Amino acid sequence: MTDIELDELAKRLGEVTVLDVRTPAEYDGSGGHECDPRQGHVPGARNLDVYRLVEMTEAEIGAELGLEPGAEVVAYCHSGSRSKMAVQILRAAGYDARNFAGSWHEWSRHDELPLE
Repeated sequence: MTDIELDELAKRLGEVTVLDVRTPAEYDGSGGHECDPRQGHVPGARNLDVYRLVEMTEAEIGAELGLEPGAEVVAYCHSGSRSKMAVQILRAAGYDARNFAGSWHEWSRHDELPLE
């Protein structure tokens, strides 16, 4: 199973490792997209720009995330493209990775959902 839907992710915050693969400016809200009504990131999400991730070895990914292979990781970006690439990298590194295809573009539209 590759994708995770909005409702499942919202219910599982704190249970799964959430990885925001956008740029640091998108993550902190200072450089987000105008089409998103809210800026920031999913609560508890770690930030690792996908363009940095593609250059990392499996050992470096493990050290950066502080996770053992096999751990469940949900990746998201702005619209699901970068996170799809991140999922492929994470799976190759041995993680149970899933893509939140709706990504920040979907999350930011739901005022009832928390953000940081």
